[in-house]
Amino acid sequence: MTHETPSGSAAAVLSIKGVSKTYAGGFTALKSVDLDIAKGEIFALLGPNGAGKTTLIGIICGLVNASSGSVEVFGHDIKGDFRLTRARIGLVPQEMSIDMFTKVKDAVAYSRGLFGKPADPAYVEQVLRDLSLWDKRNEQMRALSGGMKRRVMIAKALSHDPDILFLDEPTAGVDVELRQGMWQVVEKLRQRGKTIILTTHYIQEAEEMADRVGVIRQGEIVLVEETATLMAKMGRKKLTLQLAEPLQALPEALAVDGLSLAEDGYALHFDYDTQSDRTGITTLLSNLNAAGVSVRDLETQQSSLEEIFVDLVGGAS
Repeated sequence: MTHETPSGSAAAVLSIKGVSKTYAGGFTALKSVDLDIAKGEIFALLGPNGAGKTTLIGIICGLVNASSGSVEVFGHDIKGDFRLTRARIGLVPQEMSIDMFTKVKDAVAYSRGLFGKPADPAYVEQVLRDLSLWDKRNEQMRALSGGMKRRVMIAKALSHDPDILFLDEPTAGVDVELRQGMWQVVEKLRQRGKTIILTTHYIQEAEEMADRVGVIRQGEIVLVEETATLMAKMGRKKLTLQLAEPLQALPEALAVDGLSLAEDGYALHFDYDTQSDRTGITTLLSNLNAAGVSVRDLETQQSSLEEIFVDLVGGAS
């Protein structure tokens, strides 16, 4: 299955074609993945543990060798032009990899040097300020909180001013306030033209932040869709009807798919497909009236991306 960039978007800055990965023991982590990412978009890759997210990022960043397929960054093959393509990518891995006795600004400056970039104190300062780390610049890593250490990992990944930034579970273990601050940084980076690809277990963040969502399951990308379109296309709604008098049980005349009675008997819940030609609501209300069931209030609730995600990967581990 080929997943193109969004309609009307610029040419892909990252193009993945037929990428597969089978390890020596015979485990297949990726199965012929095709994916194009457009310049300046935020793309969220969702999937359960073991689905292949980190393996795919590892291949793109040159940390893992693909068994087959190709990856191009700005039209350059990652194998044939490794140094050039890797220099345009920043990676924030899941695992911390920082010398705990190094000062914050020194850690970021050192990472910049690893990419052959000349010293640029002004740029390092800007990165640290953007991440609210400037006040911590002279502190050793060991003195920082877990959330601040995570921010330093992002600063290190940005040290060489890459065009594409990978965030592999970037907010794991970060408190709510720091998490919100990080996403403000992500939005600033997008405004500067950066392309951001993230994996996350905080699915609500993907729903709020990502332009597109990709779902990976057992090494295969099963869906790529613009976030808003995905919600409209696959979202379901729940209609809750508050009853004037409680029901002991659901009358047989009302037994239809998607309808359930709340434990206290004071509400009925009806799940329906927003894209269906017939939602069944009109018939339900008519049947309630015929059965003498009085409704005092009703409300609808849109299903979240998390619920959609669980449906898509249901049964996968």
